[in-house]
Amino acid sequence: MNSYIGHDSQLYGVEELRLIGGKGDGMRLYQIHNGKGLDLTVSPDRNGDITRLRYKGMNMSYLSPSGYVAPAYYDSVGTNWLSSFTAGFLTTCGLNNVGTPNTDQGEVLPLHGSIANLPTDYSYWTKEESGSDVYLVVRSVTKDESIFGRKLCLHREIRVSTQNNEFCIKDVIANTGDKTEPYEILYHMNMGYPLLDEDSVIEIPSVEVTPRNDRAAKEIARWMHMQKPTAGYEECCYYHKFEDKAGRAKIYQPKLGCSLEITFDAEKLDGFVEWKMMGVRDYVLGLECGNCYPDGRDVMRKEGMLKFLSPGQSQAYEVHIRLRDESCQAITI
Repeated sequence: MNSYIGHDSQLYGVEELRLIGGKGDGMRLYQIHNGKGLDLTVSPDRNGDITRLRYKGMNMSYLSPSGYVAPAYYDSVGTNWLSSFTAGFLTTCGLNNVGTPNTDQGEVLPLHGSIANLPTDYSYWTKEESGSDVYLVVRSVTKDESIFGRKLCLHREIRVSTQNNEFCIKDVIANTGDKTEPYEILYHMNMGYPLLDEDSVIEIPSVEVTPRNDRAAKEIARWMHMQKPTAGYEECCYYHKFEDKAGRAKIYQPKLGCSLEITFDAEKLDGFVEWKMMGVRDYVLGLECGNCYPDGRDVMRKEGMLKFLSPGQSQAYEVHIRLRDESCQAITI
């Protein structure tokens, strides 16, 4: 007990809100404040994804021109997924497809799958103590299930420390049906201004970098260099491979004196994508770990990278994010 305060929210806490007006009308949000400078917004009506991330009042993430869009506006045809792509800090791609729309074994699959446009079936937040730390925890369940179709369930826990400026995303994907199912997942994490600008320093200690297409190949020597917003810029994607399971990506902004670091198991999440988009207003850097590459499920099947879950089987993933102050740093690439 802290005898100096009347309520825990003087120091940290979670507030539940609803949006009013626009395409996001009625959407629920959890605003999480850890009391040390970390603030994030979780959207239970969009798969429990993270729509905003701030550090000491400074924005870290990218919010697309679409803004908040309720699941009712989702359009799965072609690339219409983009019209409801809020981006935010985290948009989860999958579970039926990641990346390019395609037809796989007779199933028509939309851009980046449908999970990010599904509301959680239930969600709640709680406070938990572990050792000397207190954690603010949001738990949710999203069911991607239908009669005669796939039956996959995503159990999510977002665990935020109140002692350190870090949080962890823990997911478990379960096959609740009676047949083996393919599945894909990509943690589409989006860095935005002012964390991201032409002076940002990118560190991805990969041992191999592969351009997605000819356009990206032309600029591969500059994959780690950002630039000012450029009219007519065409996106560049780079696929990174790591030497071992210690997957890591970091962005440092010298103007702000802070950095954001992502760590993950690169053996489980074996498809890391750097999405470099330096357009006007479409100005974002994606640092995205997944269990596939965003070339479509049909391509992943052909290349032997597609994952499967047997009936009753589940797979767990963890992604850790840490923010901290840095006045200077030595970069090793």
